[in-house]
Amino acid sequence: MSAGPEAGAFPPDFLWGAATAAYQIEGAADEDGRGRSIWDTYSHTPGRVRDGDTGDVAADHYHRWRDDVALMADLGLGSYRFSVAWPRVQPGGRGPANQKGLDFYSGLVDALLERGIEPWVTLYHWDLPDELEQAGGWPARDTADRFAEYAGLVVGALGDRVRFWTTLNEPWCSAFLGYASGAHAPGRHEPAASVAAAHHLLLGHGLAAQALRAGGAEQVGITLNFTPALPADDHPAVVDAARRVDGLHNRFFLDALVRGRYPDDVRADLAALTDFGFEGDGDAATIAAPLDLLGVNYYTRQVVSTSAMPGAAVVETSPPEGRLTEMGWAVDPDGLGDLLRRLHREYGDLSLYVTENGAAFADVVAADDGVHDEERTAYLAAHLGSCAAAIADGVPLRGYFVWSLMDNFEWAHGYSKRFGVVHVDYATQQRRVKDSGRWYADLIRAHRARHVAATSPSRSTGRAAR
Repeated sequence: MSAGPEAGAFPPDFLWGAATAAYQIEGAADEDGRGRSIWDTYSHTPGRVRDGDTGDVAADHYHRWRDDVALMADLGLGSYRFSVAWPRVQPGGRGPANQKGLDFYSGLVDALLERGIEPWVTLYHWDLPDELEQAGGWPARDTADRFAEYAGLVVGALGDRVRFWTTLNEPWCSAFLGYASGAHAPGRHEPAASVAAAHHLLLGHGLAAQALRAGGAEQVGITLNFTPALPADDHPAVVDAARRVDGLHNRFFLDALVRGRYPDDVRADLAALTDFGFEGDGDAATIAAPLDLLGVNYYTRQVVSTSAMPGAAVVETSPPEGRLTEMGWAVDPDGLGDLLRRLHREYGDLSLYVTENGAAFADVVAADDGVHDEERTAYLAAHLGSCAAAIADGVPLRGYFVWSLMDNFEWAHGYSKRFGVVHVDYATQQRRVKDSGRWYADLIRAHRARHVAATSPSRSTGRAAR
C-alpha cells in the first residue's frame, strides 16, 4: 500500500473532504414531493444507460443519511460536498419551495455540523427539473433566471449554517455532453444550442451568486472540470487541435469567469455554429463577479493526436498509455499538479479546492469481507502527492475532496463503475469502508494530529511546540 504524501505537506487549515451528487446517491425519486429531473427521463429512456439502470434507488441516501453521516465522522472528514436536487426543492423548477425537500437538506446540514463536518453545498449537479427542459432547457435564457430563484430558496433555508457554496458542477458537461453529443441528459444533438447552454449556465452562475450573497453566503464559487490537453507532436494541425480542446474545455469558462470575456480564438472556432447572439448587455459583468473560490475537478488529461475537423472543436486523441482506470482513463497525477500551477500562474490568486479527484476500479468484496482496492489507494496517494508539490510551489490550494464518498449511479454507465472509498452493496445497501477509505482516514488523522501537536503548549517551556 502506498505511503503517500506526508501529512505535514499540507497547511494546518487544509480542508479534507469527500463529495457526492444528489441523483447519484439519494434515490427516493418519487417521494415527498420531488419532481422529475432530466436524468429521470433520460435514464428511463431505453438504450440511454447501461443495463437500463436508473437513479430511482441509487445508494438510498435519502433514507440512510444518518448512518452515512456517522460513517463520514468515522472517516474523520472535515467537510462533505453534496448537491441539492433542484426538483426536490422546486419540483417544476419555478414557484414556491417544496418544504419537505428543504427539510431533508436542513436535517443533513444539522447532522453534519453536530459531527464537526463542514457542509459544502453544490446547487446544481446536472438534475435540471424536466419541466424547465420542456420549456427549452439551458439553451433558453429563462433557465438562468429560474436557477437564481432556486438559489435564493436554498440559501434562505440553509444560509445561516452553510459557509461554502458552489453554484454549478462542471457546466462543460451540462452544455456539451447534454446538448451536443447527447451522451448525458437531456440527450440532445444540437451543437449550436449547446453553446447557448454554456453561456446561460455561466449567466445562471452569476445570477445565483448574487442571490447567494444577498442571502448571506460567505464563500461562493463554481466547480469546473478541467481537461489539460497536450499535443502528441509538433505538427501544426495537432498543436492547433490541442489549442481548441483547451479553448473549449478550459479557457471558455475560465476566461468568462475571471477575465470577463470569451477567448477570441474560441469565438472564432465556434463561428460556424453561432454568432453569440444570446449574449445580453451586462451578462459579462454578471458572470465575472469575483469568485471566493474555484473548485477544480480533475481525473486525467488528454493527448491530442490529429484534428478530425479542422476549424471545429472536434478532435481525435491518442490512446491512453500506462495504467488505466476502469473508465479507460490514464492515471496521470502529474497532470493535476501542472493544472494547479497553471491556474495560479495564469488566473491569479484564486483560492483553489480540488473538489473531485478519484478513480473507478473493479472492486470486489474479499473472503475477509474487506475491499482491498490497492490501485485506488495508489491513485489517491499519487494525486495528493502532486497536490503537496503544488502547495510547496506556492499554489493556494485550500482543500481536497475525494470522488466519491461511496459507490453510486455513474450516469450513463449505470452501476457498472465504482468510484467510492466506501463500497455499496446495491442489493442490501450495506456499506463497507474500502482500504482506500481507511488510508484516507489515516492521512486525515495524521494531519490533524500533527497540527494539534504543533499548536499545543510545550510542557517544558510553555511555548508552542514546533
